[in-house]
Parts: sequence; C-alpha cells; structure tokens
Amino acid sequence: MALPSHAQIVVIGGGIIGCSTAYHLARDHKADVILLEQGKLTSGSTWHAAGLVGQLRSSASITRVLKYSVDLYKGLEAETGLATGWKMTGCLRLATNQDRWTEYKRLATTAKSFGMDMQLVSPEEVKRMWPLMETSDLVGASWLPTDGQASPSDITQSLAKGARMHGAKLFENVRVTGFEMKDGRILSVKTDQGDVTCDKVVNCAGQWARQVGAMAGINVPLQPVKHQYIITEKVPGLSTDAPTLRDPDRRTYFKEEVGGLVMGGYEPNPQGWTTGDVPNDWEFRLFDDDYDHFEQHMMQAIARVPALETVGVKQMINGPESFTPDGNFILGSAPECSNMFVGAGFNAFGIASGGGAGWVLAQWVVDGEAPLDLWVVDIRRFSNLHRDRNWVSDRTLEAYGKHYTIGFPHEEYQSGRPHIVSPLYERLKQLGAVFGSKLGWERPNWFAPAGTEAKDVYSMGRQNWFTPVGDEHRHVREAVGVFDQSSFAKYEMTGKDAQKALDFICANDVSKPAGRLTYTQLLNTRGGIEADLTVARLADDRFYIVTGTGFRTHDLAWISDHIPSGLDTKLVDVTEQYGTLSLMGPSARKVLEAATNADVSNAGFPFGHVRELAIAGTLVRALRVTYVGELGWELHVPIAATGEVFDALMAAGKPHGIRPVGYRALESLRLEKGYRAWGSDITPNDTPFEAGLGWAVKLRKDTDFLGRKALEKLSGAALTKRLTGFTVDDKDVVLVGRETILRDGQPVGYLTSGGYGYTIGKNIGYGYVRNAAGVSDAFLKSGTYQLVVATERVPATIHLEPMFDPTAARVKA
Repeated sequence: MALPSHAQIVVIGGGIIGCSTAYHLARDHKADVILLEQGKLTSGSTWHAAGLVGQLRSSASITRVLKYSVDLYKGLEAETGLATGWKMTGCLRLATNQDRWTEYKRLATTAKSFGMDMQLVSPEEVKRMWPLMETSDLVGASWLPTDGQASPSDITQSLAKGARMHGAKLFENVRVTGFEMKDGRILSVKTDQGDVTCDKVVNCAGQWARQVGAMAGINVPLQPVKHQYIITEKVPGLSTDAPTLRDPDRRTYFKEEVGGLVMGGYEPNPQGWTTGDVPNDWEFRLFDDDYDHFEQHMMQAIARVPALETVGVKQMINGPESFTPDGNFILGSAPECSNMFVGAGFNAFGIASGGGAGWVLAQWVVDGEAPLDLWVVDIRRFSNLHRDRNWVSDRTLEAYGKHYTIGFPHEEYQSGRPHIVSPLYERLKQLGAVFGSKLGWERPNWFAPAGTEAKDVYSMGRQNWFTPVGDEHRHVREAVGVFDQSSFAKYEMTGKDAQKALDFICANDVSKPAGRLTYTQLLNTRGGIEADLTVARLADDRFYIVTGTGFRTHDLAWISDHIPSGLDTKLVDVTEQYGTLSLMGPSARKVLEAATNADVSNAGFPFGHVRELAIAGTLVRALRVTYVGELGWELHVPIAATGEVFDALMAAGKPHGIRPVGYRALESLRLEKGYRAWGSDITPNDTPFEAGLGWAVKLRKDTDFLGRKALEKLSGAALTKRLTGFTVDDKDVVLVGRETILRDGQPVGYLTSGGYGYTIGKNIGYGYVRNAAGVSDAFLKSGTYQLVVATERVPATIHLEPMFDPTAARVKA
C-alpha cells in the first residue's frame, strides 16, 4: 500500500498508545487517520513491557481512564478475533509497616469513592491467596480484584487490527524526518517515503517523542530509564491464576507467566539512559544484562518468595522505559504548536493506561479540548524549566526512585533545587523559611521558629509544621503578614481589541473601567472551568492577568488559543518582570499607609481596584484582592526592587508586628474562607453553578463567551452536584482530600481538598455532594453527614456558607 499524500490526522508511533489512539479515532470519530511506525509495531518499549494492569490513581479522571482500559481489553478479542492475553487475576499490594498500612487505608477509601472495591486483607488471607509467599513481616495487604495482566504485544496487535477494521491505515518502516511548518502549525509530515499533508498530528513516538516533538519546536520532557526484570523457569506450586503482587516496601513486583514469575522493581539508584537523542534503529533491542545492579531486587524477592532461590532464570529483560519528571504521563495539545498532540511518557504503566489514554486523546484531538479533567497529565503542566535536559534527567530519576516509596502528604522533591528563586530567597532563608518548589520556583511553605530545625518531617499524621503554621495563620487573622508570591504567573494583554478578546474568553464581566479588577473563570465548551484568575484593567487597551504558579503554560496557551481570529491584540508573559508581595491582615492598611504617600483608605482605594503607588522610591502595581479572607493588597513590584520594597514594608510594619508567612498558612486561611483552588475544588469537570461561583458569570449581559451555550442549558435545570464545605471536630483526624462523603450512611461524593482551620479550630474539607434528583439547599441540610477517613467513619457537619466571615466584612474593611 502506497503512503497517501494527505490524511486528516497522522499518528506517529506504533506502540500501544499510537495504536490505541488510531483505533479510537477511527472507531469513535470515523476520522481519516494514518499511523506511521519507523520500524515494526511494538518495536519500541511496548514489546518488552511487563504488562501489569493496575487501575487506581489519586485522580478520579485518571482512574476512569485506567478502568476504561480494563473494560476495553476484556472485550477486544471478541471484536478483532486477536487475543490480548488479558487475565483478571486481581492485585495484592503488601504493607509491612503502619505508615504503609495508613496509605492503603486511604487508598481503599479513595477507591471506594471512585466506585472500585478495594479490600484490606490480613496476612493470613494473603498467605491463603499466595501460599508461596513469606508473610511473617506483613501488617496486611490491599486487594483489588479487578486488576490484572495482559500481553503488551498482543493487545497492541489487536488494537492495530481493530483500527484497520474501522478504516485506519497503518504503515510500518516509515520514518518521520521533519515537518513543514507555517505560523506555529504543521502543514505536512515529512517522511523517508514522501510527505503527507494533514490537519493534525499525534505524537505517540514513545521514547522518541522528545525528538519528534523537537522537529516541530515543541518540548516533550522525557527521560529514558533502564528498567530490568527477570522471567523465571516454572515455579513449583505456583497457581496459574496467582494475583499480581506489588511489594513496595521491598520495591518489587511479581506476576505469573507460563508457570514462572516475572519479577522486577524500582530501585533508589536508577540508571538513566541518554539525555541526548535515542538512536532511531533501537528496535526490539535491549541493554546487556546487569545482574550487579539487579541484585538488590533479587535479594528482596527471595526474602518474599523463598522458592525463587532454587528456580532458574529463563531471561532477563533490560530495556529503556520513558519516564517523566513527576511520574505522570503526558497527554494533550502542545502549547508551542497548535495542531500537534502528544501521548507519551507512560512511566512503565503504558499498558495499564493504553486503552483509556487512546480513548481520551482521540476525543481531545477531534474536539480541541480535553473530554475530562486531565490536568495531572496535561503537557501544559510543564514550562521552559523542562527544556533543561539535565534537570529533567535528575528529577525523573528521583521520581523513578519514589515509584514505590510511601506517598506522604505534602512531600516535596529534592533534586534540581533551588532552580528559580525570588529576590527574597536569602532574606527568607535567614528568617527560618522551609521552602517547597512549584514549577521550579522556591517558595516558603512555613517558617521554623527559633530553635527548631527548618525542615519538613513527613508522617501520615500531623506533621512537624502543624503548630508553627497555626501561629502564622493566627498572626494574619489578628495582625499582619507578608507572603512572597513572586512565582505567580503574570501576563499582559494589550491592543485595541484586548477587551473584545477577554469578553469572549472570560465568564465574568471584565469590561469595567480602568482601575478595576475582576475575578473570573475561563470555561470550555461544556461550561467546565479551565482556569481561575484575576484580570486587572490598567488602561482601555491594557490588561494585567494573574494566575497560579503551576498554571503558567496552561493558562497562557488557553487564552492564546481562544482569542477570536482577526482581533488586534497581543498577549505577553511577564512573570519574571514582577515580584509579588501579598500584604494581608487587619493591620495591612496601617502598614501600607506608613510605607506610601498614596491614599489607601477604603474610599480612596476600594476592594476590587488596582492602583499604582510608590514604595521605597519604586512604582508598585497594587491590587486590592485577597486569597486569605482579610483586608489586604497584592503588590506587584518590578523584580529588581522586590527586596527594597520588602524591607520597607517590614520596617513600616514593625510597630504592627508584621512577619513573613508561608504557603501552608495561606492554604488553611483560604479553606476557612471557602475560596476555591483550581485543579482540586474546581476543574474542567465542574461548572461555576456547581462550584458555587454562578455569581461570577455574566449570563445577564448580552455578551457571547466561551461556555455560554452550555451554561444557558444548565441555568434552569436542577443541579445534580454541588461543592459544599464540611468540618470535623475530632482534632486527631487528618483530612488530605479524596475522603468519601456519606449522607445518611450512603456515599454521595468525596473531598476535593482538606486541611485544618486554625481560627475555627476544626478540620475542614470541601467536596461535591451528588444526587441524581437534585441537590437543593433543603436536600443538603436535611442529611446527616460522615466522612470516611482511612476507612474510619467520622461525624461531619455540612456548611453552605464560608466558615469564617461569611459576609466578607473583613475583606472590605
């Protein structure tokens, strides 16, 4: 079959992700799709994958993607006639200590809230299910009966056949050599067998995805890592339907294969492959066996399954797998090129994700927006920091080493730090700051009091910062604090049509006069919340947009992508040009009055306004806005002057007890006020009505905006889910999110975020309560509520209003 000269969509890469994407594009969307594979199907990393299929992740959407894979694999053979090797053996995860056991209790709660039945079983039950295992050191295990295993090559060939059956054309031995580009778009795919003009390209090139992306100017931050496992001879007494086994405290995994065992693991000292380009001819190839490096897994495996000591090894597989800097895979629309989509970097769970990732990616390619909240895997979570291959390599190897470690709440990565620091970094360090990092920026999480070591000590219960953060929190409520939020992402939109563009992109009304600011959501076509930010109008033709650190690439790309064509407007990222100091607390005005000659009275500078004022001889852009629920200002300072302005505020604030405050206190303050966090409380799956943000939508104005049609359909209908607050009186309970919400004993949702409110002295959680017949105030108030926290039920109180200062009197003081 000759290579066509044109296709609607070109998929690059014939591993499981490429074949799944082509299958779904052809089956669900009847797309004109061709797939190009430089060697043979599966010849990259698919063919040597271990084939374990687990389903549970901490994100509801990603869990749904993995559950979809399982459902697809179950029925694929019936459709295509090609076996997939799918076996639903279930999976046991072993726990040998109390922290791990708490993690599993939390996981089991999460699983149930996502509609999956994960059970916790005793060591005796584990021994019964897996008689060859040594269980004397176990506390217990989690058991997910619907997990299983499959043959990676067989699934891929079955998906490829299904893709062809639905009209896709697959070509082997065709190498992509480049792209013809114009204005940030791909016009055609160049190959060693001719060019293919196309509308869209999907980069599923596995460990080559970084190189393929680079040809189109896009960054796919992958690092290939050498991953080893062995396949043993037959193990006497091993059942053919033995569950797959994960033994994270010993960093190993096992699955049955033809009477023997596949055993591998995730070592703390992994071996990265190249930070350069992966050779094109690396097909069906492996590295030499490395028994010296693998010995650490061998020792742990024999301690767990003593029978292994006398069983021969049939084969060792030592192949490269693509890993990412945060352990999540990469999907979505590349910010640098408007018609290239990516599906890559599957961190050794590409087989588990393959079916579902192809399903959502195909939908994303066709619609131009993600079909559900896929933020944790969105390629736009990365930034220019991730162009640094050495940084990516160091962070990825750290993430690989953490693959089986206990996932403590609030744990921070250590590699590649510090990378980006604000001008206040050394000053804050001297004051006892304990830093975290967000998209490369060092940010103070909390301040260690004198005589306390400035470091996090992780645990599953209350962590060592709990009391100091409470002091910081109280200080902001009672006096005044200053937050270094220089890492905020900041953009300027200018031009005579800037307002017209923002009118269409923003759900709230930004057409206010210069000097005003607007809190707004940006919505997708379903009415779901794609971004949550502040727009300040500096002049008729100039707007200043501020959003969260982690959303920098995402929000910039979303706004750019949705500026209606033909408008005279320009969007520029100015993040590094401004430091940001947030001055917050009842004494904030007194401090600001002492630091500037400008009128900062309530009449002269009301809430929701923006002004320029001078501090320490520098013109500062002041936004009267808050995320902590107190009187305050965000001060955006030319970056070079940030230190001087901070010093001036500290001097002016000395009589009022000013002190620097960190992000952990910010989080507890916002929870008490009921302010929403994008990515957890509000996501592309949630509308403003459901999130209690309907007041920020301009439906009464006759202005068309993105998402309006979807919201108009919903505005008269009864809501079937609503974001509500909960408190738990028991001080020993720790809420972190994903806890199940019970109403009158029945599950109705799960928490999207959780923490502690030091002013009200209670645990706080937020989550959506769901009810198919509607969630009126009367319905919400009439129930009795409990939260399931690590499998234990605890009484909870529902709140429909903010728990602190519900009338916002303090904010507007």
